[in-house]
Amino acid sequence: MVSDSSSDAFDTPAQTAIVHASLCEKGARHSEVFRQEDTEQQQPRTKTEEEEEEEEEEEEEEEEEPSDFPEGGREAWLVVLGGWLGLFCTFGLVTCVGVFLDYYQSGPLAQYSPSAISWITSVQVFFQVGGSAVWGRVYDSYGPRWLLIFGTVTYCFGLMMLSLSRQYYQILLAQAVVSSIGSGAVFAASLTSVTSWFSRRRGTVFGIVNSGSSAGGIVLPIVLTRLFEGVGFAWTLRLVGFLFLVLCGAACLLIRTRVRTKPQPFSVRTYFRCVREPVMLLTMVGGFLFFWGMFLPLSYIILQAQANGVSSSLVPYLLPIINAVSLVGRLVAGAAADSVGRFNCMLIITSFTGVLTLALWIPGSHSTGAIIAYAVAFGFGSGGYVSVFPACVSQISPLEEMGARIGLAALVNAFGALTGSPLGGALISKDSAGDTNFLGLQLFCGCTMVASVFAYGAARYLQTGLRWTKV
Repeated sequence: MVSDSSSDAFDTPAQTAIVHASLCEKGARHSEVFRQEDTEQQQPRTKTEEEEEEEEEEEEEEEEEPSDFPEGGREAWLVVLGGWLGLFCTFGLVTCVGVFLDYYQSGPLAQYSPSAISWITSVQVFFQVGGSAVWGRVYDSYGPRWLLIFGTVTYCFGLMMLSLSRQYYQILLAQAVVSSIGSGAVFAASLTSVTSWFSRRRGTVFGIVNSGSSAGGIVLPIVLTRLFEGVGFAWTLRLVGFLFLVLCGAACLLIRTRVRTKPQPFSVRTYFRCVREPVMLLTMVGGFLFFWGMFLPLSYIILQAQANGVSSSLVPYLLPIINAVSLVGRLVAGAAADSVGRFNCMLIITSFTGVLTLALWIPGSHSTGAIIAYAVAFGFGSGGYVSVFPACVSQISPLEEMGARIGLAALVNAFGALTGSPLGGALISKDSAGDTNFLGLQLFCGCTMVASVFAYGAARYLQTGLRWTKV
């Protein structure tokens, strides 16, 4: 009988056991491989931080495509209208700081120095503008709706408390802290919301929204001055509070964002990341320098005109003149920024305003015509600046961090506004004849504005070099 070859291989029990063990070991290895493959299919590979950052950058680029923005439409323009109303009530009142300073100086706070009184309006500007660093982050996480509701209630409550205030600390808390925290929330939501609806026309739209503050600056100084004389300080603030409650309430209904928001944990890294970007850093430095001087004419031009013999019937109209021309400046500069480039436009605006402060306001201090001419020039330049600045920041910022970045830039600006007016007030002196001298304040104002030109010039240079192009 012929034996099968396969049977010969297993002709002893020991050999059979060895082969069996070998086959079991191979089977176990194959089973382990299959289990690993199944596990990998069930549990996707964990992404590294670099891959996550790359995906986020790709998403940002996709979200920021200009073709994705509506650039108009009924809903978009209603958001612009709501933003206009918000700016009318918030920054519009800030442009009236000179009226409050004049009233406090001649009324309830007459025993305090101009520098001490100016801390009230400086802290007011700081909390309203600087609060955007916090409110911008809240906006990125939750959108504008609850931010607007909180801001409206807090703002109007602060104005009502101001109507009851008589002492320095009471006025400081009500006007500079409580009402400004609320107005800052409304201001941040009103200004930031339009960025999700417009890209190509963003400068123009910022100009339109910011013209609301100019309109407030035209109407409110005249209204406040007349009402202070007619019904008194307390009822004036109550009437203004009720008016703002209605207008800000309308803004709450009109303003919405197009970007889907999701709650994000607060992270300081968000702020430090943009500070490490040279262009963003220089843009914020330029903003600080310009704001350092910008509120000095708004705060002191009334006092300076009175001290230099300008007619008392004309003085109350200096701020409305500034704000009326400011409205034109905001619209013109916003449209020009979209045409020639936002940083190019910023260089023109800061140069124009700084040079004319030194060349017109100082030599013409004793001339009514020169003071009016400077009010017109300053109104145009400052209005253009306020319009173009957020457009510059938004141009160099990703959409989902827009609120935080505009807010951080506003906070830096706010430090300039906080310290500028008290420093300027401290530079006011008396000459040998006992007359008030504003030369130190005027020099400080003009030099800080001119210094901002170099910061914006450096920011532009880092983007395109010396060649002339739209940027």
